[in-house]
Amino acid sequence: MGTVVVVGSLHLDVLVHAPDRPRKGETLAGTAWGLQAGGKGGNQAVNAARHGAQTFMVGRVGDDDFGVKLLDALKQGGVSTAYVQLDPTANSGMSVAMIDREGDYGAIIVSGVNQHIGAEDLAGAGEIIAAADCLVLQYEIPLSSVWAAARLAREHDVRVILNAAPAYPTPPEDLALVDLLVVNEIEAQMLSGLPVDTPEQVAAAAQQLNALVPVVIVTLGGRGVTVAVRGEPLQHRESHRITLVDTHGAGDSFIGALAARLAAGAALMDAVTYANAAAALTCMGRGPQPAGVTPEAVRKLLGV
Repeated sequence: MGTVVVVGSLHLDVLVHAPDRPRKGETLAGTAWGLQAGGKGGNQAVNAARHGAQTFMVGRVGDDDFGVKLLDALKQGGVSTAYVQLDPTANSGMSVAMIDREGDYGAIIVSGVNQHIGAEDLAGAGEIIAAADCLVLQYEIPLSSVWAAARLAREHDVRVILNAAPAYPTPPEDLALVDLLVVNEIEAQMLSGLPVDTPEQVAAAAQQLNALVPVVIVTLGGRGVTVAVRGEPLQHRESHRITLVDTHGAGDSFIGALAARLAAGAALMDAVTYANAAAALTCMGRGPQPAGVTPEAVRKLLGV
């Protein structure tokens, strides 16, 4: 068992299912809705814990019903909430995700207290970050806090995993603080400035980012996962043949499973293979929280 610390966002997601996503000014009839604990940080933390890591969440919730649900979900998922602050000055984070008949989704996020995460949170969690095997970061909190956490981890030789989502232009000096970068096609294109429509273009974008980050992983949905390790040939893992229900949370499942396996000492490509399977199973309707994907299901899909 390794130790994973996630510094990031907590949102309560309102999931709306409909035949399609509305255009501007359009009203559509939906087919179902539900509430689900989420936020990239929360999803990644629960998945890291589910796949065997001792996991700590560093973040904030509001003093409201959403905050209660978010804390309960973390605890039920096996994540320590000792470093999640209750912030009465703003509402908990939330999002509305619209999922169409093909299983693709779009979302609107209201960050709330997630935008208050800062130096106080990092100082309080400094000891556990310094002792971690992996620190997991995303872009749903203030970027100044993302990079402050990364610098703290680097000072203690802790592996820094960044999910650069949602996509923002990132200065090279900040990316240089990252050990392992995980991006999808849109994020890879924004960070590299290169198109990623073909396998050759994906390879070029990954290798360009490799100049700043030692390991770059580009998740490509149904096209699999491409891995670029500085100074080594590119490697690729194909996607699994599954019955797609929806893709919501698949990327977070990938990152949580990846961090857990790396924290436990797995080789990079073994961890990628495992995480790729976990993400595929998530797309079959298991979601990132609360039911999720078990290690047993991953091993069964991989035939091990």
